[in-house]
Amino acid sequence: MYAAVRRYEGVTDSAEAARLVNEGFVPLMRQVSGFVAYYWIDAGGGVMVSTSVFRDRAGAEESISRAADFVRDNLAALLPNPPEVVAGEVVASA
Repeated sequence: MYAAVRRYEGVTDSAEAARLVNEGFVPLMRQVSGFVAYYWIDAGGGVMVSTSVFRDRAGAEESISRAADFVRDNLAALLPNPPEVVAGEVVASA
């Protein structure tokens, strides 16, 4: 399995960002080949984190691309700063 984690700082409205992600982005993630799970986390203090899990590297990489497009097209006013993005193979899980 592979995962992609995106950390957003400076979120201006976490409730609205969560609504838009849940209604618009989650359905996009479910369409990516190899989809396993997606989580959108409100870490407080204007920080939100997403975690996407896929069966293969291609799915994780596609999720990064789709996330960039979705933020640009739908969330730019709420997520004004570029995210910190990390991705890689899941080497332990429970």
